[in-house]
Amino acid sequence: MPLRCGIVGLPNVGKSTLFNALSNAGAESANYPFCTIDPNVGVVPVPDDRLDRLAELAGSAKVAPTTIEFVDIAGLVAGASKGEGLGNQFLGHIREVDAIVHVVRCFEDENVVHVAGTVDPARDIEIIETELLLKDLESLEKRIERTGKAAKSGDKKVKAELAFYERLRDHVSEGRPVRAFEVHGDDERLWLKSLFLLSTKPVLYVANVSEEDLPDGNAYVEVVREIAAKEGARVVVVSADLEAQIAELDPEERAEFLAEAGLERSGLERLIRAAYDLLGLITFFTVGPKEARAWTIRRGTKAPAAAGEIHTDFERGFIRAETIKFADYERYGTEAKAREAGAMRSEGKEYVVEDGDVLLFRFNV
Repeated sequence: MPLRCGIVGLPNVGKSTLFNALSNAGAESANYPFCTIDPNVGVVPVPDDRLDRLAELAGSAKVAPTTIEFVDIAGLVAGASKGEGLGNQFLGHIREVDAIVHVVRCFEDENVVHVAGTVDPARDIEIIETELLLKDLESLEKRIERTGKAAKSGDKKVKAELAFYERLRDHVSEGRPVRAFEVHGDDERLWLKSLFLLSTKPVLYVANVSEEDLPDGNAYVEVVREIAAKEGARVVVVSADLEAQIAELDPEERAEFLAEAGLERSGLERLIRAAYDLLGLITFFTVGPKEARAWTIRRGTKAPAAAGEIHTDFERGFIRAETIKFADYERYGTEAKAREAGAMRSEGKEYVVEDGDVLLFRFNV
């Protein structure tokens, strides 16, 4: 289940620089608006020290990390919802992602033109959020008009559906995102899902600072943190320029570089961890002499559904899951020794998979 994150923000905030650093996909980056029209997509392996350790212990011939997709969506501007700066096309790309990574400029640089002339994170965030809400209002008005005609038949369920859309429209009209809207019951959940609204997407703010302001940020970052706190959102502080330098280093040089910068992890790793937390994702592993592989699932997933991530036959014919915690696998060194020590458990269909589980599925089709 690859995670797909859309990188958004105003022009010249560092989106494409960050994208290049994260994915090494060579996205075009230039010091003028709208240089990114078609979204660039980078498939990035998710770094996980546990996977490397399991492969080492099991002598796996191949290591297969799980992946995350970053989509570099062009810089939005005020009026995007009405088509300004090719905004309709860009906003459409947001519908296809799981989460929004909103890059906010938190650095001063007279050589990098700001589309609004000055650095102001609160204003920048409001511009993007407003355009998403305006687009959602447009979608809601169309749905209300169509459902209103159908409701004239007197059908109680259609009338209830219309009332739901009107209530949601009033919420959005007040400048509040759909993700903060309270939904009641299965019908309302289905109606909401059918709308594909942009402001339902969870948001992760990336405060892009100069290298000198790492790791804690600056006054601009504090503004972003205050806004995120009100929304219950997360903030990751990165320097896109620094990440671009890190991306060109080998692993040993990278570790030294990060240490000198006072960072334990690269911006990529911190961003991915935050995105996983935002979407409630965890990782489980399958390990053997041929391959050690990481798999991504949602927190709360039961064993049969986790098995289905590997192959639908595994879920359909699920019998049980032989389970070892990562810490136990590392402690005993091999699957056989973990089994002898009683650290391998046999779990049934109701078992909820936990982060770091090493699983062997038994199935019969």
